[in-house]
Amino acid sequence: MASSSVEIACGEWHPAGSSRSEPALLVEEGGRLKALDGVGAELTSGPLAAVAISDRVGAVPRRVEFADGSLFDTPDNEAIDRFLRLKGRVNHVHEWERFRPRLIAVVVATVLCIVAIYRYAVPALVEIAVLVTPPIVPELMSAGTMETMDKTLFAPTQLAVERQGRIREGFSAIAVQSGRGEAGYTLHFRQGGVIGPNAFALPDGTLVVTDELVELAGDDTEMIVGVLAHEIGHVELEHSLRQIYRAAGVAGLIMMIGGDIGSGAEDVLVQGAGLLSLSYSRGAESAADRHSVELMEKAGRDPTAIARFFDLLEEKLGDHGDTSILSTHPGTPERRKAILDYAAELRAKAQ
Repeated sequence: MASSSVEIACGEWHPAGSSRSEPALLVEEGGRLKALDGVGAELTSGPLAAVAISDRVGAVPRRVEFADGSLFDTPDNEAIDRFLRLKGRVNHVHEWERFRPRLIAVVVATVLCIVAIYRYAVPALVEIAVLVTPPIVPELMSAGTMETMDKTLFAPTQLAVERQGRIREGFSAIAVQSGRGEAGYTLHFRQGGVIGPNAFALPDGTLVVTDELVELAGDDTEMIVGVLAHEIGHVELEHSLRQIYRAAGVAGLIMMIGGDIGSGAEDVLVQGAGLLSLSYSRGAESAADRHSVELMEKAGRDPTAIARFFDLLEEKLGDHGDTSILSTHPGTPERRKAILDYAAELRAKAQ
């Protein structure tokens, strides 16, 4: 062996197109890589630039591929790495894998990236999705939601026809004052079952009020109408549609991180069964409260009616804190005050 040659690693040499192998030594000499047999005879060689050396993947043996198709492989990954470092050919991926503090930095950077996507990218995409959504999409979402809830949660209403009629009359009076008009809304009565006293709106203008909520209100029909005006506000301001898209965006983010999560995202988008478990933001709730006050004022009804609803929650259900029986209606005491203040402000402007 010439004195200028440098031994790199021991391994096995495989002729091109053959499964035969024999022990060999990989050396560098004069800018060329050579595979030598046990007595130092050259098996193959080629310029370093023309020889392909596989990247390191854990403890998988490295493969050196020569231009003539023959292969040299070795389990001595460290020896190959040392040689490549001397030649300035560093496998940066493996270096990052080996250096744990850098790996921690990568994890931190990834987490920050995910948080940024959730905090900024998802809301921006939600707003774009709302703008480009054709009317048929909310209709399909809402139809799927009602079908699912009727099968799993609700039962037919037991309210007297006269009681329903009084509520529908008040609902029509406020719906006609809304941006969609009376034709843009449909009111349904259902026994709430496990969800109890509640009212909610679906993206297409379908509103549902439960028997339990009507019974809780007693003879105060005006209060129920004020609650329905609040739900109209959610539809007019497209809060429900935003919540569905936000849930879909979060599901997509989870799939991006953890892989396929099954049909969950499809259920949210098409069936909408998870809609009621989503909480509106405080800003959305406040906006819907103000919308209720405005609609009731326009219809010549009591604009503070919904405030009595929060009085009722405190009186009959002991809701004195920042949450209420309705998962989508947090912050009872402060919201009641804000409603009364806003109604007084509108009255002052009208004078």
